[in-house]
Amino acid sequence: MLNRPSIIWRAIAFVAIVCLSLVVLDGWRSWNARSVELGEMDVATSNLARAMAQQADDTFKEADTALLGIVERVEFDGTGPAALKRLHGILVMRRQELPQLDGLFVYDENGNWIINSTSTPLNRFNNADREYFIFHRHDSGPGPHIGVPVISRSSGKWVIPVSRRINKPDGSFGGVVLATVDIDFFKTFYDSLQIGNAGAVALVLNSGVMLIRRPFDVKVIGKSMRGTALYSYYTTQGPVGTAFIKSAQDGVTRLNSYRNLQHYPVFVAAALSKDEILHEWWRDTIWHSAGVLCLVIVVGLFGWHLIRQIELRTTAEAELTKTHASLEKLNGTLERLAMQDGLTGLANRRQFDVTLHNEFSRATRQASALALIMMDVDCFKQYNDIYGHAAGDECLRTISRLIGDLTARRPGDLAARYGGEEIAVLLPNTDVADAVAIADNIRSAIHGLEIEHSGSPAGFVTISAGVDARVPTRDAGEATELILAADKALYEAKKKGRNRVLAARGNLSSSTTA
Repeated sequence: MLNRPSIIWRAIAFVAIVCLSLVVLDGWRSWNARSVELGEMDVATSNLARAMAQQADDTFKEADTALLGIVERVEFDGTGPAALKRLHGILVMRRQELPQLDGLFVYDENGNWIINSTSTPLNRFNNADREYFIFHRHDSGPGPHIGVPVISRSSGKWVIPVSRRINKPDGSFGGVVLATVDIDFFKTFYDSLQIGNAGAVALVLNSGVMLIRRPFDVKVIGKSMRGTALYSYYTTQGPVGTAFIKSAQDGVTRLNSYRNLQHYPVFVAAALSKDEILHEWWRDTIWHSAGVLCLVIVVGLFGWHLIRQIELRTTAEAELTKTHASLEKLNGTLERLAMQDGLTGLANRRQFDVTLHNEFSRATRQASALALIMMDVDCFKQYNDIYGHAAGDECLRTISRLIGDLTARRPGDLAARYGGEEIAVLLPNTDVADAVAIADNIRSAIHGLEIEHSGSPAGFVTISAGVDARVPTRDAGEATELILAADKALYEAKKKGRNRVLAARGNLSSSTTA
């Protein structure tokens, strides 16, 4: 049987495991849902970056293709009046075909405007100070160049210059052909993208110069991105990637997907706010966790109630067990007291009668001898008169202890206070001769105590005893006859002078005296 602490601790452990399991399972579900949500947004931002890169690449390629044709015409047809007239028509047509263009321009080696896609003469402007012009003057490469954003001197708009070098027949610098891409073209496209309230997209030169960003802010156009986490990821982790990055522009942490353009030194970045990505997840998690918490509280309260009931039950069982043990002990004590003489500590008359009946029945079944010794303290009334009743009680206790010690050698032997100063000793499986010997041994031992008794002829306390023994039959009256015979022998012993043992007549004719 489990003890009380073990049951309670097992119940507590069970409830704790159930509650912990609910919390762990809900935590695992929530974390898994978070991973799924972030995975889906990773794919979404990657696709968005791919679409932006394709759009930017196509935009610059269309402008560059137009430039390539213009460069070829200028280098082969020259810049005579007839050639420029035909070229102007081509510039106007290309400008109308490509909505992203703010304008198309041709500059000589000194930066003067030779021809443009507008009908307004622009001879008063010189662009020799522009970054793209300086680049081509010192770089003889035939490829396109995407320059830093500038405010167009012809339209007043922010534009991204896409340019190519014009070479003279000897290969020297002959000027620049320029296509200006209207930043509003990218702004319109970026405004159509679904990136949430805190999302961001950007178009950046590989050199780190910002071309355009949403949320749109004219202050960030042309701003250097060097030193930002996004630029660091792009330059160190590869041209394509995804990462959580805290924006250097507004401090918002976003999931950024960046990708370089296939044909031009530009990269794009598409970013969704981490808080917005996880907003629905957080709401679902909070509601679901609140439900699990309520369930845990219910289970905990039920478990606490169950544990309390177990504790009360085990406490009650323990108390009942303790009470039962106490009652058994008390019953044993009461039974012992009920069967024990309060003065001498020997069995009382009740126990003697019960034992006599039981042993008489046993001797009858087994056809064995049963002996009885009846003893009486000689001249005990005189002892009480001389020494007082307290001394008389002590005398009886001393004699009783001795008799008890001498007759407690076998389990069936019983010494009992029969009444007053008379003591009976019941001896199963004992014939009359052995009983007389035992009685005389008791008498001799009491005499040897030498308890002073001035009222006794011997001068000491002595006893007289009568003995009888028989093999009982099924006659119900024989137990009484055994007592009467032993008692009669006792009185015969007193009559013959006390301090002696006498067997009942017909059993043993001789007596034993001091």
